[in-house]
Amino acid sequence: MNNAFITRTLRASLVALGCGLASLAAIAQASADGAPPVAVPAQRVAHALQAEMLGIAGAGPRFVAVGDHGVVLLSDDAGKAWRQAKSVPVDVKLNSTSFVDAKQGWAVGHRGVILHTQDGGETWALQRMAAQEDRPLFAVHFFDASHGVAVGLWSLVLVTDDGGKSWKEQKLTPPPGSKTADLNLLALFADGKGRLLATAEKGMLLVSDDQGHAWRYIETGYKGSFWTGVAVDNAWVVAGLRGSLYRSTDDGAHWDRIDTHSTSSITGLAARGSRVLAVGLDGLVLDSQDGGAHFKPALREDRLSLTAATLLPDDKAILLSRSGPVDAASR
Repeated sequence: MNNAFITRTLRASLVALGCGLASLAAIAQASADGAPPVAVPAQRVAHALQAEMLGIAGAGPRFVAVGDHGVVLLSDDAGKAWRQAKSVPVDVKLNSTSFVDAKQGWAVGHRGVILHTQDGGETWALQRMAAQEDRPLFAVHFFDASHGVAVGLWSLVLVTDDGGKSWKEQKLTPPPGSKTADLNLLALFADGKGRLLATAEKGMLLVSDDQGHAWRYIETGYKGSFWTGVAVDNAWVVAGLRGSLYRSTDDGAHWDRIDTHSTSSITGLAARGSRVLAVGLDGLVLDSQDGGAHFKPALREDRLSLTAATLLPDDKAILLSRSGPVDAASR
């Protein structure tokens, strides 16, 4: 599998496998000198709000979004206004973030980067970087301040039991019909029973009952990639390539394909109560009020490629895109 293929397919063609130019230059020079690669801090720039954003999480009343070139954006008014974080130690694409309270959070991205914040996303510290491996991390989920999981390229699973001070790689067994464990793990979500699920390629899901230490495979009958997933009511809902969306109400034993009336790839799912919101490429927005059993489709007039979403208590949503957070007036 080459980098060009990964770039076209993973995360709905929104995750470019290269990191920022400054980081690439530093890594290349370090390799030429025989020294370990070094991290280059993200730059604070006037156009940060136009950066491609890929992940969002709530940190108490604040929302934190992460994206291209190490850009981290903060909003304290439910997404109406955003500002750039004060300090991020890496200039690489950040794909996902997870917070356990208003202060403590983590973010993961390319070059195997894992970042930690203790002040609600204002400043970040580097916990892990594996630049020479070229195995990006696509998703992170923390259960509490100590226990977290990060997943990424070629079945990479990292687990911490000490808040990220140390990370241990969990070797996976091959999926059914394969000789090697080499699936790309693209998103993480937890359900109400304490289980953690990872969406993957080839219509696969991985499920852990012990906070990421052991995993089992679930086949959905689909053969494409699932880029996102969410637990809602008593159901699991997963979605991805070309508008594919599947739902199970029996812990993955059986799956129903839900008609989205679209072939645009779905990049993000969000749930609150019985409502499920799906967003995707070409301005795709799908809304369900019955736990994902049925969706009402819509297309934004601007056809903006959406990358992630979160639902607010007032039934409104915060949307991210390839061009930054979506203006509140157009949501």
